[in-house]
Amino acid sequence: MNDSLRQPEPPAAIAVDVLVLGGGPAAVWAALAAAKEGARVVLADKGYCGTSGATAPANTHVWYLPDTQERSDEIEARLDRSTGLAERSWLFRVMDQACAGLDDLAASGYPFPVQEDGFQYRGQLRGPDYMAYMRRRILKAGVKVLDHHPGLELLDSDGTVAGAVCLDLRNGSRQRITSGAVVVATGGCAFLSRALGCEGNTGDGYLMGAEAGATLSGMEFSGQYGISPAHSSITKGMPYGFASFSLEDGTPLHAEPQERFSAIATALVAGHTVFARLDRATADQQQWLRRGQPNCFLPFDRLGIDPFAQRFPITLRSEGTVRGVGGLKIVGDDCSTDVPGLFAAGDAASREQVVGSASGGGRPNAAWAIASGTFSGRGAARFASSLGTGIGTRTTRPLGQSGLRPLDGIHANDFSKEAIGIVRREILPLDMNFFREGSRIERSLQRLDTLWQDIRMYLHGSGRQQLRAREAAALTATARWIWTSAARRPETRGIHRRVDHPRLVGALTHSIELSGVDNPRATSGTLKVKDIAA
Repeated sequence: MNDSLRQPEPPAAIAVDVLVLGGGPAAVWAALAAAKEGARVVLADKGYCGTSGATAPANTHVWYLPDTQERSDEIEARLDRSTGLAERSWLFRVMDQACAGLDDLAASGYPFPVQEDGFQYRGQLRGPDYMAYMRRRILKAGVKVLDHHPGLELLDSDGTVAGAVCLDLRNGSRQRITSGAVVVATGGCAFLSRALGCEGNTGDGYLMGAEAGATLSGMEFSGQYGISPAHSSITKGMPYGFASFSLEDGTPLHAEPQERFSAIATALVAGHTVFARLDRATADQQQWLRRGQPNCFLPFDRLGIDPFAQRFPITLRSEGTVRGVGGLKIVGDDCSTDVPGLFAAGDAASREQVVGSASGGGRPNAAWAIASGTFSGRGAARFASSLGTGIGTRTTRPLGQSGLRPLDGIHANDFSKEAIGIVRREILPLDMNFFREGSRIERSLQRLDTLWQDIRMYLHGSGRQQLRAREAAALTATARWIWTSAARRPETRGIHRRVDHPRLVGALTHSIELSGVDNPRATSGTLKVKDIAA
């Protein structure tokens, strides 16, 4: 290997009980929960914690269901939409913990809006305010925050995850952090589709977890796209419930709400320009939408467009697993994975047990971030405590491979940009990932396998470019897992749409689990429901 690639591992400058990787809502709730358990906590974020991620630039509704009957009704509705893959016990736990977390947030002083009846409305969170407040809260709890320190790879100590190596983006140096446990809360993967807040969501946590031996599940449920004005990156769906749609010549595009995305995707694939107009909103609803979703209307205002009166072109932007489903498989109530010392939260974790094959966007994901963050932070702190003293003195080894340690170091080079371009062409087009077909999946997987071999052999970045090299590897790995899982499910179920297998098959009501990085292997989980109507 080229001597320039033989970088000695940095000394462990930090030793803590719990290391949280990520900076979104799941990460801050995990850090807070761990700190409340008395753990020493470091949170390392790729961006600036409080502003990075998909929640910070937007508003989101969240499950706040203190009324037990309302909660039961919502559980039944979600079970119906999940096609048999969600679990009642998990839905109850998530809703219960989200409610407790929001009550705790209010008790800490968070300024929820007050309704006309004098009670606070806790069912919606204003992203910028919420995340800035949570940053202040974890700092007050004693959490050490490392901004602009993305995780590059996990550390192992005798089969137990024992920390991570992070990259200091200020100077391009590596920093080794040893810990008793790690919570991966790095978000999902949107394949750099330019959906608002998703540019940092490149599947990093999936790759790090899989390199440690963790299983993934639900990766086929990633064909999630959001409606966006063609001139904007904002994919908020609520305003489009008040929209009418038409083609370039004015022909109405009629579709029932549950078929809206398919109708738009079909028209776009056929080469049409699709337009929307929010003309179904009353005057009161228009004001309500502007107050509740102000960021949606800023791009219109800047361009002098009245979206309630004028047509505007729209597109569909991939939201992948950010508002899809898949991620690291959860095996314990504390959001532990099947690797000791490794926990997962938020979009880095699979949400099958909560939403099944349906999108987790909106209220479910917001509640899941609070609940899984709390469960994982608490679980990680207790796991670290069980190890006793000497956490920082354990012998560790780094687990990262692709993008960090090429097999052919002599000819190593940085072709991250080219690799990312290939992955985006294979996973973003609507006729590839929204409407899936077996032969296209097979051909795409072959091209991605070839790319992976090149990445494994040669890809290497130096300094700050180490991050881009790892992102290229993570994007490629995630796309391969998605297609491997999609090929294993010859049916249409939720947001996994197979045009060559358009019906739901009851015998396939199980999870598809993935293991391995260089040679992904798919296996079928336990059948959950035996007699779903096809």
